[in-house]
Amino acid sequence: MPLSALPPIATSLPDYRAMEDTVLAARIGAVRQQMGPRLVILGHHYQQDGVIAHADLQGDSYQLSKSAAERSTCEAIVFCGVHFMAETADILANRPDKVAARGGRRVNVILPDMAAGCSMADMAAIEQVEDAWSDLATTIDTSEITPVTYINSAASLKAFCGKHGGIVCTSSNAEAVLKWSFAQRRRVLFFPDQHLGRNTAKRMSIPLNEMCLWNPHEPRLGGNDSKQVEKSRVILWQGHCSVHAMFRPEHVAAMRQNIPDIKILVHPECPMEVVDQADQAGSTSYIIRQVEQAPAGTKWAIGTELHLVKRLEQLYPEQQIRFLSPVVCMCATMYRIDLAHLCWSLEHLAIGKPVNLIRVDDETAKWAVTALERMLAVG
Repeated sequence: MPLSALPPIATSLPDYRAMEDTVLAARIGAVRQQMGPRLVILGHHYQQDGVIAHADLQGDSYQLSKSAAERSTCEAIVFCGVHFMAETADILANRPDKVAARGGRRVNVILPDMAAGCSMADMAAIEQVEDAWSDLATTIDTSEITPVTYINSAASLKAFCGKHGGIVCTSSNAEAVLKWSFAQRRRVLFFPDQHLGRNTAKRMSIPLNEMCLWNPHEPRLGGNDSKQVEKSRVILWQGHCSVHAMFRPEHVAAMRQNIPDIKILVHPECPMEVVDQADQAGSTSYIIRQVEQAPAGTKWAIGTELHLVKRLEQLYPEQQIRFLSPVVCMCATMYRIDLAHLCWSLEHLAIGKPVNLIRVDDETAKWAVTALERMLAVG
């Protein structure tokens, strides 16, 4: 159905919230039909099923941004995810060489709900990281430190890494990135997720007594004494994913007791005590791949976001898939984007009045790309 065949677009978000899902879905479909390949809708794995149904691409944040940026016909990206993901899409899609190749035209990047943030990313503000860097310089030589930021961070933190010889990592390549970092310098400052940093460093045989935890709210050395900082090869930021931090060792023990032969599969953002007891740990893509490749009858208890686990249950009914925690753990910020927000943003885009545009300033984007390019070179 073409957009012109539908009633005029509503003027406010509450009007869209009053519509039935079937109506919203039809209107979303009309915009997709009208814009064709000029529009790319990205859906992160943790999104609601109703939203995922309208996504042109589904996946992890970085891969989605990279794939969308490579589409030569794309004029607009609507990212059903969270703020830092849309920033990364803007950075990659609007690199100077790509804008030049399009004759100066930028790709509009839209986040359907501007309140869709990430609690982990919010745990490391650029001002806090800059203060930590200055504080560290009073005790150790910061030229010995490679700053590493997880992809789940603001563009300003990626830019900080770019300026200071640092790099970005994903949960898939964290070990390769840390190996690269140690080849450059003897220490790493890893932010914002302490668990991914600790689990990765431990897997690389770095002892726990050569790691310290930096609390940005402490007035001096992140709550550490100078001796601990001096002997630390890995300085971990006190941040975490509110979803993955919910999983506990007792959840693993209960699953093993109640379901014989069950395999525990978790994300490396989970606490070390959980990862140590799991059979396997890996990124969201890794988790999906293990389930895809497993034979019928395999029993899984999966420690990651609820929507993804439920989707895997539906896709692979021949396997026994359980959510690892007895407590509901879903990403509340990812859950914010619904069909009403998606329809509202798409219809305004279609009439040339885009809302919720995400634009990273040129200087920040330049240095963030530097850090991302280092990651790409690592592989």
